Amino acid sequence: MMSMTRRHPPLLLFLLFLAAATTTIASAGASQLQSRSRPAVSPAAAADFVRRSCRATRYPQVCERSLMPQAPAVGRSPRLLAQAALTVGADRARSCSGYLGGGGNSKRSRGGGAMGDCTDTLRDAEERLRQSAAEMSRMGRAGSPRFAWRLSNVQTWASAALTDASTCLDSLATYNAGDVDTLRKRVVAVSQATSNALALVNQLDPHHHH
Repeated sequence: MMSMTRRHPPLLLFLLFLAAATTTIASAGASQLQSRSRPAVSPAAAADFVRRSCRATRYPQVCERSLMPQAPAVGRSPRLLAQAALTVGADRARSCSGYLGGGGNSKRSRGGGAMGDCTDTLRDAEERLRQSAAEMSRMGRAGSPRFAWRLSNVQTWASAALTDASTCLDSLATYNAGDVDTLRKRVVAVSQATSNALALVNQLDPHHHH
């Protein structure tokens, strides 16, 4: 009886070692599979992808300046690039609406209906663009019905945000103030960022004609 109990500890140690080795091998295999499914992209390749993608936009230089910092996160994913562009547009709309709404300038905050309307439309543009960026993360597999439906939503909302920026520019045409040129430049920046984002979104549409 004593001899049998002495043999059990080595057997137990062997089983524990085998279980640990199996777990290690499985983890290594999972890591390798994940690395194969998401291959690493060099900084140069990611930057080149952003540069080439921006050529399809109406304002390629603006596109490159605003999206190049996102290149490492985007890699070579057209979907991630479009999502990043939508977020850039939303951020610019938020900054611009805050500036137009006053931003410490009491004179501009009392600018009348034109400024109020312009501020509201830019806030609406920001909401639509953020909604679009969120929708991008729920699109699913390319070519699926869900993908097509959500892509259509993004195209509709981004187009509406671009219209909001144009409406704001129209409102500024009736605003007489010394800083109107500065205000206009800010709104134009929103319009250009939104236009670029919509162009990159459209590149995801298989029915889009280049």
